[in-house]
Amino acid sequence: MNYIVLDLEWNQSNTGQEKEVAAIPFEIIEMGAIKMDDSCVMISEFNELVKPVVYQEMNHITSKLIHMQMQELERGRPFAEVAQQFLEWCGEEFIFCTWGSLDLTELQRNLRFHGMEPMSDGPIAFLDVQKLFSIAYEDRKIRRNLEYAIDYLEIEKDIPFHRAFSDAYYAAKVLSVIMKKDREILKNVSYDVFQPPKNRDSEVKVQFDTYMKYISRCFPDKQAAFGDKEVSSSKCYLCHRNLRKRIRWFSMNGKQYYCVAYCEKHGFLKGKIRFRKTDDGEIYVIKTTKFIDKEQMEAIAERKNRVRELRKRRKHKQNTPVE
Repeated sequence: MNYIVLDLEWNQSNTGQEKEVAAIPFEIIEMGAIKMDDSCVMISEFNELVKPVVYQEMNHITSKLIHMQMQELERGRPFAEVAQQFLEWCGEEFIFCTWGSLDLTELQRNLRFHGMEPMSDGPIAFLDVQKLFSIAYEDRKIRRNLEYAIDYLEIEKDIPFHRAFSDAYYAAKVLSVIMKKDREILKNVSYDVFQPPKNRDSEVKVQFDTYMKYISRCFPDKQAAFGDKEVSSSKCYLCHRNLRKRIRWFSMNGKQYYCVAYCEKHGFLKGKIRFRKTDDGEIYVIKTTKFIDKEQMEAIAERKNRVRELRKRRKHKQNTPVE
């Protein structure tokens, strides 16, 4: 299998007044990629400018970051032509690799805007090299920029940063070092969910070393989602038993929901749900479950108590007559 290490540069509106902003907030203006084989050898490269059709002025932040002017993009080719060539260049047996989690989403959004066939009818598994670097060398949570990783690994800086091809090139260098260090790290795949699962059979359920991830199909609203047993249940991903909750689902902000269940064999299991909205107004669920210690469980219980107290105060304030 090959590894397609992809990086994109995109432009955006300076004013937010263009009618296309909602449909294509980021217009791709450059595509760069490295094709690396299973032996960490760079076997091919892709580097193309894209002539813009939506935003005809360079965003001032983008211009400073990538040192590009609109005149340079006049040499580019239409997006549909470049994207089609890129997808053919990728071949068949490969996995996408990016620095961070945004590139595949914006690539698919640009494909849809230009009326092209979607890359997938569901989530796309890919390697987030930024996350893999954190797993390999740091605490799994912190996210460093690409140049930091290059300096940390003492990789030679032989071309400038902040262009699509150069950043793909350096991300491939980092990935190569990680692969040579420990290929088991590559099991920590990420999922781009520009296209959520279409039905129950295509939902994503994947177990990692320290947690379990579930990506649901779409629901009309949160109530319908929580009414689904797969969404609301707490299941031990080691012994596969349904667990009774010690702390029922709650949220402090309406965006993230938490619960804690208990497995007699493996201990406290924390559940975390994040709701994501599709462009059609439906929602889907990204749920993670992981084992925690008693101290972490008590911290979540205290958090829920604070939520309960805040609700009581609001209710009391609403019911208090104004003199």
